[in-house]
Amino acid sequence: MTMIADAGAGDLWVFGYGSLIWRPGFAFEESVAARLSGYHRSLCVFSHVHRGTPERPGLVLGLDRGGTCRGLAFRVAAGHADETIAYLREREQATSVYLERHLVVTLEDGRRVKAVVYVADRKHLQYAGRLPAAELLKLVRQGRGSSGENPDYVLRTHDHLHKMGIFDPVLAELAEALAPGLTHPRPPL
Repeated sequence: MTMIADAGAGDLWVFGYGSLIWRPGFAFEESVAARLSGYHRSLCVFSHVHRGTPERPGLVLGLDRGGTCRGLAFRVAAGHADETIAYLREREQATSVYLERHLVVTLEDGRRVKAVVYVADRKHLQYAGRLPAAELLKLVRQGRGSSGENPDYVLRTHDHLHKMGIFDPVLAELAEALAPGLTHPRPPL
């Protein structure tokens, strides 16, 4: 059985899979490529605040059940743990569509750490589930909220995932529809 590493007394790990990758918004000591098992990245959350409104929702990423998700794990010093959690709750829990969990993630060097993770609440009215490609594109194109335009969110996330060597076929298809010729194709096998 693999042991869970101790980051340091009171240090906090946070797992990012979407905009936290390119805009964490909190101080951290290190960021490391990481993998979370049991969940996958999905545009499964109607955005009513950050990238849309209740009248014109956008779509944002959530962690949905099943599969594996590659992302970044951020180690936050113990002295900043409480303020980081407060910041994340304000940012991620604006409408309580995510469930805050402490789950084991595997870092690229093989260490396993417990990290704060925000997973989609399938019982929440903003849970979109799996939508057809045409509906995803329509919602992303129309979405504008307090954090900006939904197409920008998709394009920036797609770009940062590409830089990390992560190919997300749904984001890639949307990115190509939103900015033809400016996005990254599937990497060669």
